[in-house]
Amino acid sequence: MSVARFIADQRTNFGVPLTLTCALLEVSVSWYYKWIKRQPTVRERRRADLDSTVRSFFDASGGTYGSPRVHADLLEAGWRVSVNTVADSMHRQGLAGRKPKRRKGLTKQDRTAPTFPDLLKRDFAVSAPNHTWCGDMTHIPTDEGPLYMATVLDLFSRRLLACPMSEHPDAELACDAIKIAAAVRGGRQKIEGVIFHSDRGSTYTASSFSLLCKKKLGIRQSMGRVGSCFDNAAAESFFSTLEHEVLSRHHFATRAEARNIVTAWCHEFYNNRRRHTTARLLPPTEYEKTTADQPAAA
Repeated sequence: MSVARFIADQRTNFGVPLTLTCALLEVSVSWYYKWIKRQPTVRERRRADLDSTVRSFFDASGGTYGSPRVHADLLEAGWRVSVNTVADSMHRQGLAGRKPKRRKGLTKQDRTAPTFPDLLKRDFAVSAPNHTWCGDMTHIPTDEGPLYMATVLDLFSRRLLACPMSEHPDAELACDAIKIAAAVRGGRQKIEGVIFHSDRGSTYTASSFSLLCKKKLGIRQSMGRVGSCFDNAAAESFFSTLEHEVLSRHHFATRAEARNIVTAWCHEFYNNRRRHTTARLLPPTEYEKTTADQPAAA
């Protein structure tokens, strides 16, 4: 910050007399007025333009983006700046993306139900769509009582394929999610053999869900250990993002209100606009399109 800008801020924000601040800093009042009236330099104009654009992208993210994602937006818009320059701009303006908090899980194990081996072993790297999906459930608090959401994510792009909601966190909700995901991807003929990874909750070990996966859709189930959030880290990461970008910022009076806001965020922002670190800082749908357009390796 320049001396003249500091003087102006003291006068505007704290009511400190101009003559007093100038005397303390050993500059003349005439110098101050000369500086204020001068035309901004090219560098100052560029900094002001950058700050304005950075704030615009930050606000468009709902105040959730940190400097790497804002930097990616700037590059796409034609700016040529470093991520450190973006970080400096955000710091000047008091802009900071919020970090997610760890959520509480809903897993309730049915010890009598059959389980499935862990086919991933915490390896979430996938080279193509419809190879491995993952999913889980979370609750959304409202004044009418909780609303539960089941998810299915494609680990390749982190695209959210399904997010149905219900008043009950049961196997029926899990079945709805996997059926929607299969339909989005084109039906059994397109997804047969895909791995669906989850925790060992009773909703995913239920016979109705297992039969749907195996018999009707040709999906192979995979399960992490009980009580280990790291075994299904991708699903946990999505819910953490949902919590700090949506749920922590809203108070829902009704389940219908929660359903509308969360659904809009999932399909309009998360899938189509939010940049994902595992997708080369592209939105999931754009990442899938970009990779699909690339020629296959020889």
